Amino acid sequence: MRFGIRLLQHLGSPRELVELAVLAERAGFDHVWFPSDKFMLHAWPLMVAVAEHTRRVVVGPNGAEPYGMAPGEIATGLATLDLLSGGRTALGLGMHTTEMVEWMGIPVRDRVTRLRESVEVMRRLWRGEVVPYRGQEIRWSEQCYLRFRALRDRIPIYLSGYEAEDLALSGELGDGSLPMVTPPESAQLMVERIHAGARAVGRDPAAIDVSGCVAYFGFYLDPGALATVGLRPADFGEIRTLVEARRYGEARERVSIAMLRLAIIGDAREAIRRIEALGEAGVTQVSVGGPLGPDPRETIRLFGEAIIPHFR
Repeated sequence: MRFGIRLLQHLGSPRELVELAVLAERAGFDHVWFPSDKFMLHAWPLMVAVAEHTRRVVVGPNGAEPYGMAPGEIATGLATLDLLSGGRTALGLGMHTTEMVEWMGIPVRDRVTRLRESVEVMRRLWRGEVVPYRGQEIRWSEQCYLRFRALRDRIPIYLSGYEAEDLALSGELGDGSLPMVTPPESAQLMVERIHAGARAVGRDPAAIDVSGCVAYFGFYLDPGALATVGLRPADFGEIRTLVEARRYGEARERVSIAMLRLAIIGDAREAIRRIEALGEAGVTQVSVGGPLGPDPRETIRLFGEAIIPHFR
């Protein structure tokens, strides 16, 4: 089992997030992911700073989407970061929700096709090819090629998403997958969707690093996933309305004990038990965050001293 950590902006200032990433590397984490969310602290400057202050950990954006940022720009940015970090980058490509893109007036017509075509053109760029492309979503001319040599011709791409078609696509094309295993009981369902996508094209499912994202999201999760702990998307309707109105205190009061089961909670022994269950379901990397308990530094220390060593 490998371990990743996702560092959201509510955990601190940009400098504090970089400090948490450095602590995570010392604790034994393998990946540091920064959510690529709209109008929040930008993942890319944070990734550069972390790459400069670490020596081992892999750094990447989680949920980079090829609408607000064009696939060519994503590929160029990752290749540049790969050079800076000495080959310690990975790309989490996908969309938590189409709403963030549509806020900016950008239509999302065929999400899966755009992701599929983006993976193809990015990998061709990294291989040093000239990429004139005539796809359904992406249309490139002969001027689309890197004006520098990438360090690696295949930077790992982890496709993120929670809907069945996104997960199947990650099994078909991804070096890894970033499914939401929220709640943890839904891990088997998510892994089955990923592996089905791999088997459909003759891939060995074992070749895919399934990085299960353990978090606290509720109102846009897959109904089948929520059903594993007796919840429905409708249960989060009032909370969603309050969050959108920025009435966060009232939203917090509506969180029930049952909703806390979306995350892994408890002491180190309980966390180990739940992570072992994720491994049995087919998860090969556990990605923890956004919430990291009341003291993120203490949580990272606990992982480094008690949880990660158990799996090593």
